[in-house]
Amino acid sequence: MTETVTHRDYNGHLSVRIPFTIRKRGGKKLILTPDGAASAPGRARVDNAMIKAIARGFRWRRLLENGTYGTVEEIAAAEKINSSYVSRVLRLTLLAPDIVEAILDGRQPAEMTLAVLMEPFAVEWAEHKQVFLGENR
Repeated sequence: MTETVTHRDYNGHLSVRIPFTIRKRGGKKLILTPDGAASAPGRARVDNAMIKAIARGFRWRRLLENGTYGTVEEIAAAEKINSSYVSRVLRLTLLAPDIVEAILDGRQPAEMTLAVLMEPFAVEWAEHKQVFLGENR
């Protein structure tokens, strides 16, 4: 990897070259430092799509638990959406509480997107921290 280079020309002007990479995430740009870490965190990155999906999942779970709907297919028919999507969103209710809290606070890693969360994941909460937050057990 390229290192930071400082150079002073004959007029006394100082030039500093710092290598970095720009990645797009959700229409916004994220600067990655040479070691691959994200730039200094600014404000929280609240992802409204993720929050909305988690809220829908918990609402649908409550509707199943209280007997309003008996199956995922009934929810899908009532919402006029695909039952596969309902199942994937319902799976979000199985996320570890600290993962959900990080998402609600906007502290989730840049790599954690709704598309990533919609993929199948382990049911053990300790594994969620490792996979989604990069923490060791």
